[in-house]
Amino acid sequence: MLKPGVQSPAIELFDQFEKKFSLKKYEKRKVLVYFYPKADTPGCTQQSCGLRDIASSIGKTAIVGISPDKPSKLLKFDEKFELGFTLLSDIEHVVAKSFKVWKKKSMYGREYMGIERSAFLIDKGVITHAWYKISPKDTPLRLLEALGK
Repeated sequence: MLKPGVQSPAIELFDQFEKKFSLKKYEKRKVLVYFYPKADTPGCTQQSCGLRDIASSIGKTAIVGISPDKPSKLLKFDEKFELGFTLLSDIEHVVAKSFKVWKKKSMYGREYMGIERSAFLIDKGVITHAWYKISPKDTPLRLLEALGK
């Protein structure tokens, strides 16, 4: 697991508009990077909409969501819920693996690989907070708390 104080892994993925995103462009500001299993599912919608609802309260902190969905699905998700922040497509799970959130999971006795819902607050390229196994409703609350809001 990644701990606070370590350098953030690199993030270079395509966003919902199929444009290349690089975390390096955000080196001078705080960024919340959150990983979610699948766009437009109940938990992921609750988490993303909760972050959307606090976006005006977090100053210049950027919000970036990452899932294994294709950019076209992310765009539909963004438009449907008017999220208004960057959603990244990690189809090959490269970034999820580097953040240690691509894990073996099980449901109804079936094992499979998937995203462990997690969030990371990054400041100037360094992880300041790491929340593994975070619940959808706690993500915006923990972000506000970490920012002193």
